[in-house]
Amino acid sequence: MILKKLSLLNYRNIESADLVFSDKINCFIGMNGEGKTNILDSIFFLSFTKSTASSQDSANIRHGEDMMMVQGTYDLNGSEEVVSIGLKMHQKKSVKRNQKAYKKLSEHIGMFPLVIVSPRDSELIVGGSEERRRFMDLVISQYDAEYIGLLSSYNRALQQRNSLLKAEEEPADDVISVYEDMMAMYGEMIFEKRSSFIEELVPLFQKFYCAISGEGEEVGLLYTSHCQRGPLLDVIRRDRMKDRVMGYSLHGVHKDDLEMTLGGFQIKREGSQGQSKTYLVALKLAQYYFLSLAGKKTAPLLLLDDIFDKLDSSRVENIIRLVSGESFGQIFITDTNRENMDLLLERCDGDYRLFRVSHGRIVTL
Repeated sequence: MILKKLSLLNYRNIESADLVFSDKINCFIGMNGEGKTNILDSIFFLSFTKSTASSQDSANIRHGEDMMMVQGTYDLNGSEEVVSIGLKMHQKKSVKRNQKAYKKLSEHIGMFPLVIVSPRDSELIVGGSEERRRFMDLVISQYDAEYIGLLSSYNRALQQRNSLLKAEEEPADDVISVYEDMMAMYGEMIFEKRSSFIEELVPLFQKFYCAISGEGEEVGLLYTSHCQRGPLLDVIRRDRMKDRVMGYSLHGVHKDDLEMTLGGFQIKREGSQGQSKTYLVALKLAQYYFLSLAGKKTAPLLLLDDIFDKLDSSRVENIIRLVSGESFGQIFITDTNRENMDLLLERCDGDYRLFRVSHGRIVTL
């Protein structure tokens, strides 16, 4: 899959832009805060109909304006596809593929697979378990069409059970049991899909970490779930009284987590900044490789936002060697350091485009 063109209007700090991209490497150079990340964010927006920076769509509208538009023209396995997303202040956003609106936005997820590596990934290590569940869900939803539906069904049952737990009156056993049955059924299906994904991802992740670090550091990624304690229905019902006291459900796949380790210890406690950054980059490159083999068998877009920060020159060179190889398709990369870009382009045999970003304006070099 190739993103051929990108048009932006009032997207964050970018007033207007019409960009034509290389099929291989596209580099954006500029100082911090100039708009480089916003370009990558707009590409992410086209794939997921939401921003990496804010959960509120209106936050993506340029200050002082009342609407924004993002449009991308893709080559998807030889077929031209145009995705456009428009938003007016205080109105629902419009998402269209080839000028036809979607009935459900979930139908769009996975059509244009994408992997992004950015400074925000540090939340995977230092943030709460919801960040790591979001990571799993974002990947699986791109190749498994039924996964979003399972999550929605599980979350509806969870919300209904929580409402009963918070009620002043004791909930009727036959009523709350209905939602517990639903949580268990959908939860175990989600658990199986997450388990399968992580099982296949781990060896890829470890391989990429070794290739980047060039050292004998041992990394791990372990999926933990209440489903591993036995039938989920039994686990949920066992502590119903405790849940009633707390007012919410203490057990279920909404509490799943990933244990991230370095040398057998939690990386958030033991890892240096360089090791943590290497861990995250390796994890995302493994995600890319996994997605390229799964689902629609099309190469995802790879977005690399300021990935060389906090890494020594050896690890920078190893990353450049990896992403410039044949295993990776179209790449969009930002950096403040022109030297990193030049090193990448020297190793790249294919075509490339170089852009300079300043105050939201983008110029082709």
